[in-house]
Amino acid sequence: MRWWMLAGTALLASQVAAQEAAPPRAAKKPFQVTSPNGARADDYYWLRDDTRKNPEILAYLKAENAYADARLAALKPLEAKLYAEAVGHIKQDDSSVPYPKKGWWYGQRFATGADYPLIERRRGSADAPAVIMFDQPAMAKGKSFFALSDWSVSPDNRLVAWAEDTVGRRQYVLRAKDLATGRVFDDVVSNVEPNVVWADDNRTLFYVAKDPVTLRGYRVMAHSLGTPVSADRLVYEEKDDTFSMSVGRTTDDRYVCITVSSTVSDEQRCAPAAAPTSFAVIAPRAREFRYGADHQGGRWIIRTNRGARNYKLVTLADADAAKGVAGWRDLTPASETVFIEGFKPFAGFVAIDQREGGNRMIRLLTGAGRSIPVKADEPAYRMALSVNEEPGTPWVRYTYGSLVTPTTTYEVNATTGERRTLKVTPVPGYDPASYVTERVWATARDGTRVPVSLVYRKGVARDGTAPLFQYAYGSYGISSDPSVDPGRIPMLDRGVVYAIAHIRGGQEMGRGWYDDGHLLNKKNSFTDFIDVTRYLVARKYAAKGRVAAMGGSAGGLLMGGVANMAPQDYKVIVAQVPFVDVVTTMLDASIPLTTFEYDEWGNPAQKPYYDYMLSYSPYDNVSAKTYPALYVGTGLWDSQVQYYEPAKWVAKLRELKTDTNPLLFRVNMEAGHGGKSGRFERMKQNAEWQAFVLSQLGVAN
Repeated sequence: MRWWMLAGTALLASQVAAQEAAPPRAAKKPFQVTSPNGARADDYYWLRDDTRKNPEILAYLKAENAYADARLAALKPLEAKLYAEAVGHIKQDDSSVPYPKKGWWYGQRFATGADYPLIERRRGSADAPAVIMFDQPAMAKGKSFFALSDWSVSPDNRLVAWAEDTVGRRQYVLRAKDLATGRVFDDVVSNVEPNVVWADDNRTLFYVAKDPVTLRGYRVMAHSLGTPVSADRLVYEEKDDTFSMSVGRTTDDRYVCITVSSTVSDEQRCAPAAAPTSFAVIAPRAREFRYGADHQGGRWIIRTNRGARNYKLVTLADADAAKGVAGWRDLTPASETVFIEGFKPFAGFVAIDQREGGNRMIRLLTGAGRSIPVKADEPAYRMALSVNEEPGTPWVRYTYGSLVTPTTTYEVNATTGERRTLKVTPVPGYDPASYVTERVWATARDGTRVPVSLVYRKGVARDGTAPLFQYAYGSYGISSDPSVDPGRIPMLDRGVVYAIAHIRGGQEMGRGWYDDGHLLNKKNSFTDFIDVTRYLVARKYAAKGRVAAMGGSAGGLLMGGVANMAPQDYKVIVAQVPFVDVVTTMLDASIPLTTFEYDEWGNPAQKPYYDYMLSYSPYDNVSAKTYPALYVGTGLWDSQVQYYEPAKWVAKLRELKTDTNPLLFRVNMEAGHGGKSGRFERMKQNAEWQAFVLSQLGVAN
């Protein structure tokens, strides 16, 4: 028997009592979920309570927490050690790189032991005395949850408006204050998106109001400071409930723009910030037509998929604005291998954020048409444009990182090519030279080559005995980029190989990568993940019986699908806030986000989508068989994936699974989609599931 098969035996005696405790069993109450394509029995539908007040449901959720506490009690010493090690890898009194904007330098600074940073600014120089704009530790005091999201300083630098959430349901409250006196205005606007923009009059605030039921941002309103909220002016209302919306200002600050977006369509309308009353549409919406426009130097620069599946940049001169799309002129060519993620216009050049070969990188496009790539020295890495609020400078700020290189902020001169290091994120007790990163390509069952980013500690033998922790997301075109995570280092130091599977459904390999992993191609995400696991085991990066998998939200759907399709390939699975009741949720337009996502998952009112979604929905496909050990997490106030989805899934798993492997359900009763707020609280939550995973992999000691 190998050493790792015995590693967990020291815990056995202390776990026996907990294992003998019976897990909670949710009652079965017959219910039929109806649809245009038939009805389905759902005996756990009753676990849904939109008020979060039903005593029977709350009692069940608390019982699950108590059971998780009992099963995890023996792991508390390991959990504490993992937490201490993770905290030891962060510089507690760290600060961000300050950035200039309109004569002030802005940044944030953590105090030792603080969960939240101070947000401050300095006049004229990064070395000037700090003026605290937001004392977040004080603002969060006494609150079980706190999130300060978007904030915006008025054009005259005197006032600041911000959006905060003290529940975790992403129903933000908009407020404003005088930065010189600290006086907070009486104005309070509730149930808004975390998105606020000033007009040039320094009194008018644009915000996006949410529907109180679906939580969809559907109206742009204008609020004048000092006036009743009831008098706020409706600027624009989006009637199509498949679109979300946002409001912002262009790089040159000349325009206020309203953007409405769906999975396959965009529409942007802008008005002069000096008189933002009449908003003109840049280009009318059309299905499969996406774009986003910014303004700088007397022209619009637009990222679009028009004639370019992987997007290209076009320009529209102010003089040609009335021509609309007919006035667009190509700035970059269409490409089958380069995917344009974003851009930032400067005076005389454009910085482009793009993807190629599975990596995210930066290139500079000069006014003379010269393309200058920013170089990297590792096989798997991530570059991204940083905060660039001064378009008149030749210096472009960007960040670089990999699975072994801590995030580093650079600035590069577009004229001379000179590069300066502004900051390397400190990671105490960590030596990058002690770790190895690789980029490998796993062949999926249909022949597609899937990129995989790997990191492990030097000395870990590639002999088929190591434990593996594999992560992926793979939805919405969101890519999973490599970076150093202080909370991951304790696992690496215990010999765990960490892998990011860049599966279809993201956009690591371009828009086609996304198209091949959503709607009627969604199962490719699941099979890609499984095939990556089998590739890594076959290549002896890991032992067959020592594989852990993790995903959250739509990545939790991935975990549910993988657990049903290939439970034998995984020893333990972590599913955080998992979207697992796909068909029932997508049939209910009153649930937040449902209508936005018909073009992501499909509309189950249409039979082809109904049948396909039903064939992979994790909740609907639970069956009587052996499942891996499972750790499932949720937040009672989650507005993105409602708590009752994982609650129903866990209840059905408890009913049907035939194994004795642990199934733990951690319900955060005071948080939403992202878990508890505060950096240390999050690390504590992570240490719990990490201890569970390591114990299952046989590396707890």
